Amino acid sequence: MVAAVAALLGAGVAGAHATATGSTPADGSSVAAGPDQAVITFNEPMQSSFATLTVVGPDGNLWSKGAPTVQGTTVSVPLGELGPTGVYTIAYRVTSADGHPVSGTRTFTLTEEGSGTPGPKPGGNSAAEDGDSDGLPMWPFIVAGVLVFGGGLAFALRRPSGKS
Repeated sequence: MVAAVAALLGAGVAGAHATATGSTPADGSSVAAGPDQAVITFNEPMQSSFATLTVVGPDGNLWSKGAPTVQGTTVSVPLGELGPTGVYTIAYRVTSADGHPVSGTRTFTLTEEGSGTPGPKPGGNSAAEDGDSDGLPMWPFIVAGVLVFGGGLAFALRRPSGKS
């Protein structure tokens, strides 16, 4: 009985998942100028595959530059000079060593306006939103698909000729 209780009490610690333990800039802090990079620190090592880390400013634009780097318990992304004053959000989604996804946000406030240039809106395609796309239009493929389907249907439903 005592062994069973001891085993159950020890199992709770092993089932814990990775958590963020700190960030640079610190969560909720105010800074006059942004750092060279945003960093999230975790309580255990992270996998380098599929990591995302972005910094979005009060203007809704990306201020992080490039891909995140995973080094042991830290995930970082370069920042350029920041721009408008206000709250910046550091959003992360990483995979812990045990394979579980970990995601969340941290914020900091920029108190003095910078002269940095923002990136695009997160997840947006500014060319497509403006109606100006460099890609191929979809309508020719849709028309071709309808014609092929219609031709195949007509061929399948045709009546056999009465000739013997």
